[in-house]
Amino acid sequence: MKIIFMGTPDFAVPCLKELVKTGHDVVQVITQPDRPKGRGRKLMPPPVKVTAQELGLQVYQPDKIKAPEAVEKIRELAPDAIVVVAFGQLLSRDILAIPRFGCINVHASILPKYRGAAPIHWAVINGEKESGVSIMYMDEGLDTGDVVLVEKTPIAESDTTGILHDKLAFLGARALLRALDLIARGEARRIPQDDSAASYAPLLDKGVELIDWHKTSRQIKDLVRGLNPWPVAYTYFGEKILKIWTVDVAGEETAADGPFRPGRIIKVVPEEGIYVASGDGAVIIKELQLQGSKKMSAEDFIRGRRIEPGTILTNEPAVLS
Repeated sequence: MKIIFMGTPDFAVPCLKELVKTGHDVVQVITQPDRPKGRGRKLMPPPVKVTAQELGLQVYQPDKIKAPEAVEKIRELAPDAIVVVAFGQLLSRDILAIPRFGCINVHASILPKYRGAAPIHWAVINGEKESGVSIMYMDEGLDTGDVVLVEKTPIAESDTTGILHDKLAFLGARALLRALDLIARGEARRIPQDDSAASYAPLLDKGVELIDWHKTSRQIKDLVRGLNPWPVAYTYFGEKILKIWTVDVAGEETAADGPFRPGRIIKVVPEEGIYVASGDGAVIIKELQLQGSKKMSAEDFIRGRRIEPGTILTNEPAVLS
């Protein structure tokens, strides 16, 4: 099968590698343009480009995939299928109509749940117990096409978005190969999605990242692990941003000492962490990062500075007089 592969971030890399490893004819890799990153704003290639070059594949980086010259280039290549994995742009009707086997997308959720840009983050933030990947035929909507197959995996209590991301990336590669085999043999199902059961996973913003200490301990823990390793949940410690990387839910005996104002530091135990009141009890901060410092364990943080019980972690910086 002659394939054009479209993808950009790390999530797409296992799919590209497996396509090449299993002998599929990847005639072109299309990815987003290089972008400036880091403090020096140096142009950096996307992970899919790096991998494609390592594999000796042709790389094309149009600014807009819907541009006439991009559509014409794809048409000239006459692919049997276009495989799309976290590419970052919607395809036009003209492109969707080019391959005889269609445009096949690997999406990191159990569709129709969590359509959109950040399905892994939102599954963890919302405390889901299960996630998966869906292989679907693309149409002009946002993750609305007919599903070929779904592979599921449990979300462990300790899973962060980073851990689940890696699980689903490799699960997606395996599911993609299965789907392409079914499509090539004419045995693939087309299962319409139930739009009434759809939910969306929009891009994250600063409002999502800011911890609301009035929420339950469970909700706070899920938010923290859902934003780990990027973009990381945060609060304010005085006038500085305090990023929270890992928390545990405190036992009921801590809440029994209260009630406490949500966000109040209840107690500081170097060997355990920083106990902070929530809407229904408390959480224990295990890993954190103060603005201007590196990420560290709560134990190291406590030993390096004075933290008084009764201090309030807030949703806006303190104003120094």
